Amino acid sequence: MTTGASYSAAEIPVVVVAPHFCVGHPVDLTIVRKFMSLSQGTFGVTDVDGNLMFKAQGKIFSLRDRRVLLDAAGTPLITYQQKLMSAHRRWEAFRGESTDEKDMLFSVRKSSLFQMKTKLDVFMASNTSEDVCDFRIEGNWFESKCVIYAGNSNNIIAQMHRNHSAKSILLGKDNFGVTVYPNVDYAFIVSLVVILEEINTDRKQS
Repeated sequence: MTTGASYSAAEIPVVVVAPHFCVGHPVDLTIVRKFMSLSQGTFGVTDVDGNLMFKAQGKIFSLRDRRVLLDAAGTPLITYQQKLMSAHRRWEAFRGESTDEKDMLFSVRKSSLFQMKTKLDVFMASNTSEDVCDFRIEGNWFESKCVIYAGNSNNIIAQMHRNHSAKSILLGKDNFGVTVYPNVDYAFIVSLVVILEEINTDRKQS
């Protein structure tokens, strides 16, 4: 699950979902979206050895898109849904299967209404003023490169790239490679990447 490259550990551990998802070494994950699936937009997340780590449940019939991130045992970790009437395409993430305001963990929104490149702001639930984001995601989605930073700093906590292989195209799958830096909650990073993909898929279809 680790790489041979050197990655700087977060000075203060980034724990959002649970402490056991925060480890002292970098974690490499592959996120696979299976387009040819009965459940639309199903995601599977594996380690470098192909072991299932997480899965994201497909869309549920409701007034808004809703997904649930599950661990390998099928335990719900995060429920996230698109906020209605949100110009910046805000997504809200909640603990477990809840969608109650008191169980909100964080929200993600586009930093501006019109964008040529991807730039998203992430706000923890405790950050009610939202004057400064807690994390941000920047990159070029169409060039398949995005970086997740801590706040407005240049401190990287994770990086992602998309894998386009002949086998993936044949199987109708879209692959994302993600490297999560040490001391960063990798379940949190997985949820951010899935939301990032949703926002950009919406943009591409609109």
